[in-house]
Amino acid sequence: MAIARNELLDYLNQQLNVGRINDFCPNGLQVEGKENIQQIVTGVTASQALLDQAVSVGADAVLVHHGYFWKNEAAPVTGMKQRRIKTLLQHNINLLAYHLPLDVHAQFGNNAQLARLMGWSTQGTADPNDPACALMLGGCSEISSDGLKAQLEERLQRPLTCYVAKPGKLTRLAWCTGGGQGFIDKAAALGVDGFITGEVSEQTVHSAREQGIAFFAAGHHATERYGVKALGQHLQQQFDLQVQFIDIDNPA
Repeated sequence: MAIARNELLDYLNQQLNVGRINDFCPNGLQVEGKENIQQIVTGVTASQALLDQAVSVGADAVLVHHGYFWKNEAAPVTGMKQRRIKTLLQHNINLLAYHLPLDVHAQFGNNAQLARLMGWSTQGTADPNDPACALMLGGCSEISSDGLKAQLEERLQRPLTCYVAKPGKLTRLAWCTGGGQGFIDKAAALGVDGFITGEVSEQTVHSAREQGIAFFAAGHHATERYGVKALGQHLQQQFDLQVQFIDIDNPA
């Protein structure tokens, strides 16, 4: 069963509260393709490899978390950007991208889906009044730092990028998928035992050590596979579409 592109966009924009979130890139339709959509490929990033896979399976649309046209990026459509957009235009494929709206959504968001994967309880975000707040709070059954590290590596299927242990058991957690390492000081100020994100900066390790919290950098890509996958599964059920999640390996 196919759905009109504009109908799908209206549904996604409403579900993901796009109008309430100020982002670093446009959310929604980034490259226009076919008017009607039946087959969708979902993935984390609109890389050339993902686009090539979409072409090979005859997709009408690609739905991703990381799209194009970021704030402060060079405007000319040349080189890698030209090749990617040319692929979409030549094959009349729509590109739909949702960044912060797909991080923070209470059901389909990357933060919510990571908690679901890990079995953590959720207590909302650090700022309930900010619809774009990406720092989530919650908890887990008492577990050691080493135990949580092992769980993350097993369920995300990759070794951690960086890890700082804390003595004793962890119960109170904060997390922000992707490049959320800058939230560590805010997380520590909220009194959590551990902070989980995707990436790490040099100063992050010192902050964790000096403020006495466990820190886990579990991979930008690895922590953000689950939001767009869950959203695609929802669209498949809601509109009887053909949706395929394709995971392009990325160690970052």
